[in-house]
Amino acid sequence: MLNILITGANGQLGSSLRRLGGVSPHNYLFTDVAELDITDAAAVLRTVEERRIDVIVNCAAYTDVERAEEDEPTAELLNHKAAGNLAAAAKATGATLFHVSTDYVFDGTAHTPYREDTAPSPLGAYGRTKLAGERAVMASGCRYLIFRTAWLYSEYGHNFLKTMLRLTSERDTLQVVFDQIGTPTYAGDLALAIFSIIESERYAGNEGVYHFTDEGVCSWYDFATEIAAAAGHDSCRIIPCHTSEFPTKAARPAYSVLDKTKIKTTFQMVMICLMIANFPQLQILTDIIMWIALILTVVSLIDYLVKNKDVMKDTK
Repeated sequence: MLNILITGANGQLGSSLRRLGGVSPHNYLFTDVAELDITDAAAVLRTVEERRIDVIVNCAAYTDVERAEEDEPTAELLNHKAAGNLAAAAKATGATLFHVSTDYVFDGTAHTPYREDTAPSPLGAYGRTKLAGERAVMASGCRYLIFRTAWLYSEYGHNFLKTMLRLTSERDTLQVVFDQIGTPTYAGDLALAIFSIIESERYAGNEGVYHFTDEGVCSWYDFATEIAAAAGHDSCRIIPCHTSEFPTKAARPAYSVLDKTKIKTTFQMVMICLMIANFPQLQILTDIIMWIALILTVVSLIDYLVKNKDVMKDTK
């Protein structure tokens, strides 16, 4: 049985993993700042040693892109130093670290999807500190898998989907930028990908950097119009606008599409074949786990969209 430590368990990805962990035969330990301060290197190592952790999944991060411009030291502490602490503990104990990173390590000037080997060039403090965290993990000597993702949304926490549901229910008109392009990614899908790799133990021998998002490409304006349509918020007129019309402290990448070829070719047997195992008599437990996980993810998203009024009430 594996012992898996999840940090940042109260965020979008951590909460999605918590739901999946409930159907696993392995032991998942979910922590957030109240249970484990990952900026404390000694506390991290003590937890990893005492709980005999085999896999660490770092979902914790300072994700306030705007505030990071004014408070880069705090972003540095959480996105860089804490990642280094987890990597050092993984190296000392032989654990494998799954570290979640971001499209913000790129400057967004490309016109084709970013590959894992594309040279990073962050625009602001958030991207700089996340890139520093990646490099700390790589330099630690631990076994690691880094997952860069983009445009996460879910039923948990604060995100674009929930903001649009609220605003399109409150306003007659709403301006949304159309010149930032990316791939909206359901946190439950990223959680399921990580979960399936852990459950199959296919992370061993497949260390490295991977890009993961859902499929498709759109602008924030496109995404907003689809959200409003799905929620039936037809009374709000959504108007496309340029990024320059809304000056911000932090520059955003204009193009955030990630190339997912590597993760598809490396782990396709995990993500697909585990759910349709060729040998049911040998794979029955894994088969059941993966189907339950998939069903929970789909049902959760459908339920969320149907009951968006409750979500909006919680976010007001």
